[in-house]
Amino acid sequence: MSSTGELRHTALDALHRSLGATMTDFAGWDMPLRYGSERDEHIAVRTKAGLFDLSHMGEITVTGPQAAALLDFALVGNIGGVKPGRARYTMICRADGGILDDLIVYRLGETEYMVVANASNAQVVLDALTERAAGFDAEVRDDRDAYALLAVQGPQSPGILKSLTDADLDGLKYYAGLPGTVAGVPALIARTGYTGEDGFELFVKPEHAVELWQALTKAGEGVGLVPCGLSCRDTLRLEAGMPLYGHELTTSLTPFDAGLGRVVKFEKEGDFVGREALREAAARAEQNPPRVLVGLIAEGRRVPRAGYAVVAGGEVIGEVTSGAPSPTLGKPIAIAYVDPAHAAPGTSGVGVDIRGSHEPYEVVALPFYKRQK
Repeated sequence: MSSTGELRHTALDALHRSLGATMTDFAGWDMPLRYGSERDEHIAVRTKAGLFDLSHMGEITVTGPQAAALLDFALVGNIGGVKPGRARYTMICRADGGILDDLIVYRLGETEYMVVANASNAQVVLDALTERAAGFDAEVRDDRDAYALLAVQGPQSPGILKSLTDADLDGLKYYAGLPGTVAGVPALIARTGYTGEDGFELFVKPEHAVELWQALTKAGEGVGLVPCGLSCRDTLRLEAGMPLYGHELTTSLTPFDAGLGRVVKFEKEGDFVGREALREAAARAEQNPPRVLVGLIAEGRRVPRAGYAVVAGGEVIGEVTSGAPSPTLGKPIAIAYVDPAHAAPGTSGVGVDIRGSHEPYEVVALPFYKRQK
């Protein structure tokens, strides 16, 4: 929300409306939910390509001689070990180990990093980084208004982008970024995404967003590119087993509770916020394994939603964190935290309590969908 309580608008707002988008309030931003059929948008990303406006994400720049040292102290990952031009998935935790947000950190140069936070947590992350910067020779800058973010996702996305840039896309690895020009627009081109497909995220100045969107749309005309809203982004990430903050990740969970202990790098030098609490959480998880994040596939047609109880033998054994119909599988699916005794793929007798009826579900390993390389 803006300080006046009004919804914030991205640089592409008028364009979304001209395309007939259904708009929705998402984390204080007026964002496109869908343009037509969310199922068609989802399938386009899986089989061809989709174009997203993600300008609501929170970009925070950290610069200065001790930028790496600050991020190593403030975040749980080994950020100083990220090479320039590469990116890393990590988390920022509270002193008690609770997850404040999951992040992608791009190392743009020797002493310059860009931290990308979820829209709903951008202010929280900015405040935490600013507070944790005390005593470091580094500057934390709110760059949310300095960027628009467009994403092209799907098997046709490399071909679409190649037709608009001479940047070395073939040499650009997953979780890497390079400065380049796309359709004449200066951009940070990152091979990242939240769909389970190959694709790119393009950070540009807001005044270039419309021009770039139109160029990408034109370049994708012959190969089935469609504009995509947040609704299909959610079903795509769900099929790909990717966690969403506020659902699979919360302040009441540590990375170890969420099955993502691998992002915590105890071996890095120096202290970091939450180190002690996270060491204890790791030891607890070792001795008394927490609930496990699993996939659930419906045997029937009823769709599970976040907060629904997972049951077995009349007992509650877990909770659904995300659920939706899966366009790829043609059945309802869910991600849920369940007791370890019921977490093995194929465990029988597991159901979801949907308004008092225990609907049968198959336990599967995540992700539900993995693209063919």
